Amino acid sequence: MTRRSLIAVAVVALLAACSKSADSGKGPLTIAVIPKGTTHEFWKSIHAGAEQAARELSAQGDSVVIIWKGPIREDDREQQVQVVEGFVSQGVKGMVLAPLDRQALVRPVEEAQRAGVPTVVIDSRLDTDSIVGYVATDNLKGGQLAADRLGELLGGKGKVLVLRYQEGSASTMERERGFLEELKAKYPGITLVSSDQYSGPTRETAKRAAENLLNRFGADLQGIFTPNESSTIGMLLALQDIGKAGSVRLVGFDAGQTLLTALRAKQIQGLVVQNPMRMGYLGVKTMVDHLRGRPVSKLVDTGVMLVTPENVDSAQVQQVVSPPIAKYLPGG
Repeated sequence: MTRRSLIAVAVVALLAACSKSADSGKGPLTIAVIPKGTTHEFWKSIHAGAEQAARELSAQGDSVVIIWKGPIREDDREQQVQVVEGFVSQGVKGMVLAPLDRQALVRPVEEAQRAGVPTVVIDSRLDTDSIVGYVATDNLKGGQLAADRLGELLGGKGKVLVLRYQEGSASTMERERGFLEELKAKYPGITLVSSDQYSGPTRETAKRAAENLLNRFGADLQGIFTPNESSTIGMLLALQDIGKAGSVRLVGFDAGQTLLTALRAKQIQGLVVQNPMRMGYLGVKTMVDHLRGRPVSKLVDTGVMLVTPENVDSAQVQQVVSPPIAKYLPGG
């Protein structure tokens, strides 16, 4: 057989192998995972969960590659839109997105779908049906848990305030609504002195907002609710500065190490905790199932629990608040 014939046979064999791989539906999948921001510990857990799913799937022979990219600040809607559009132009197979704003990301996600790039939404709702599914905490329930904790701590009476997070953020808006509705329904003896101020995207902006609120209401205040990691840390720092951490009852959201340390010191009386690693894991698994033609759930609840100084060191809580990030992220 001539050299040219050998080459021709090799090419035909290669094309056949490629065709067989494509027909089997087991070609490699590149999936973009896009958080709201990249600084809070919460997002590192999401990233670790996504990588855990990719490793498990790849070990089972289903090659999955995760590309992790998002805005630095959790108020940079324009940058998150650009990240989504960039991934679509790169031709990723699918996206797992935590939208910064329930409306601002609708157009790029719908355009992505028309271009053949589907999206699984995690963490925070998006006002469109053009998604594969929604994988998140029951945020309304989380707010209700916070209201019950604060209401019980105060014996159903006193003055409290809510420092909201950011307009347009669906997840925290649901937590705030759950808290306010539960407080009104079950604790009529508690007076809400403020619920219209926002912390902004970082612990620094949250601390400034908290200082302003404490200057106005701190002299006669018994309780506070904050709906995410940065707003809770900002409020904690402001309370520490005026010597009221612990005497004013603070119930917050999420479980970074700063918050867990304060909880153990009883400077925070309750943390409503999500399972972000599970959220990242199930977000990727849902996308892969969809791309492989398997049925997926439109709504996946990743769980929520109340952590207190009394139960923080239990095995059940530690499994959620101390996830094995370093196992999946270099330097994690």
